Amino acid sequence: MTPKWTAADIPDQHGRTAVVTGANSGIGFFAARELARAGARVLLAVRNAEKGAEAARAIQAAVPNAEIEIGSLDLASLASVRSFADWFAREHDGLDLLINNAGTMAFSPRRETADGFEMSLGTNHLGHFALTGLLLGRMEGRQDARVVTISGALHRMGRINFDDLQRERRYGRWSAYAQSKLAVLLFAFELDRRLRAAGSAVRSLAAHPGYAATNIQTAAATSKLDRFFGKIAGNRLFAQSAEMGALPVLYAATCPGLEGGAHIGPGSFFESRGYPKQGAGSSAAARDEAVARKLWEVSEGITGVRFQVLGGNGGPLHVPEQPAAREVPPEQVEAGETPTV
Repeated sequence: MTPKWTAADIPDQHGRTAVVTGANSGIGFFAARELARAGARVLLAVRNAEKGAEAARAIQAAVPNAEIEIGSLDLASLASVRSFADWFAREHDGLDLLINNAGTMAFSPRRETADGFEMSLGTNHLGHFALTGLLLGRMEGRQDARVVTISGALHRMGRINFDDLQRERRYGRWSAYAQSKLAVLLFAFELDRRLRAAGSAVRSLAAHPGYAATNIQTAAATSKLDRFFGKIAGNRLFAQSAEMGALPVLYAATCPGLEGGAHIGPGSFFESRGYPKQGAGSSAAARDEAVARKLWEVSEGITGVRFQVLGGNGGPLHVPEQPAAREVPPEQVEAGETPTV
């Protein structure tokens, strides 16, 4: 690997189609912009259509020949995930790159998705699990097709509590968030194992941006002091730019010859900043295959999604009738925000 891999090193992406969740700001925006600059047709999968349109205009201003689309996707709603996947299947011949980037972070008090899942787990893991399962069939047979799932350093603090997965009995904002980040890394590695076992050429990789300056820190803040430390003390003093944070994601998505199961992260200062490197650290818990298998089975059960190319039913997302969605302020759940730790 070159010591300072940058977006200028992205291979030609003409003829490839990419979906980037949460592409209206932060890591997702810069990843989408650079993929478009390299020639990919990029679909911005966003919760807020107006912000998605603003992002598309900004990308096209920077890359006048960019091929950009906008798709409506709320990962906190399985019905929205199903609708997006159905629309994509109708409108596109196939998919080469899926970047599971969108996320949310550390709510206080506890909140739930439209389907009654704890918000961090439901958005960061279960929404992307369902989306990947429903789109994976569109990736089969495509040359160098990849799923890149965004991890985070706080997965090291996580523990999958199968007895209280939705944290209904005992909730802590950071323990719930850390569980969700461990879940996404377990998913990325387990998906790689299952793809290999099925003889699929699709690869699953993980990437984390280090400590990157996005507005998710302030969106998750519960007080003025939290917002101060997130915006001033954190983002301005210690964080690298979101543009730098996007580099490990772009590396995982495009660098030739990467093996499935790779974990890409920043190469400097305890993997919190710097240019991308292979072999980013992961906890023993993230490599626990027994836990990964059980989490997969649980995730299938509660989302209703089984992966077609891996021998599942691959059919439409059958979601049981759910209670009415709890209203969540849009400034606190924004699919364009990428967790940075």
